[in-house]
Amino acid sequence: MPDLTVATIGFTQKNAKEFFNLLQGSKATHLIDVRLNNSSQLAGFAKREDLTFFLDAVLGWKYDHVPDLAPTKDILDAYKKHKGDWAVYEYEFLALMEKRRIDHHLDPTLLDGGCLLCSEHLPDHCHRRLIVNFLNRKWDANLEVTHLF
Repeated sequence: MPDLTVATIGFTQKNAKEFFNLLQGSKATHLIDVRLNNSSQLAGFAKREDLTFFLDAVLGWKYDHVPDLAPTKDILDAYKKHKGDWAVYEYEFLALMEKRRIDHHLDPTLLDGGCLLCSEHLPDHCHRRLIVNFLNRKWDANLEVTHLF
């Protein structure tokens, strides 16, 4: 598999100017939304409809929502709402990626030049980092990953 370039970003702790400046300064060319809930009022400028408009108007970018790369509500709630353990979340999310056979169903060309979006400010405790690490292992790829924050 050829080398692929992918970025990741979370929208929290950023205003729209900071967010779009980070995207513009990256090597990415399109956004891949990996959130379970992409239309919540809490998302502000990052709600699906607004984000689709802004990405096109500001950057000329395409928007893709890939819900198969999002955690289930149960996994997310156990970690977020019930203050679960990160190690348990990571284990369950990676097991979900295995069960969904993401490495078989996801077209690598979708990732190339893409930027994975979720809500977490930093990638340390975020599923976007887990996704790229998982695919790097499964595809035996050389994903060049840049976390934008």
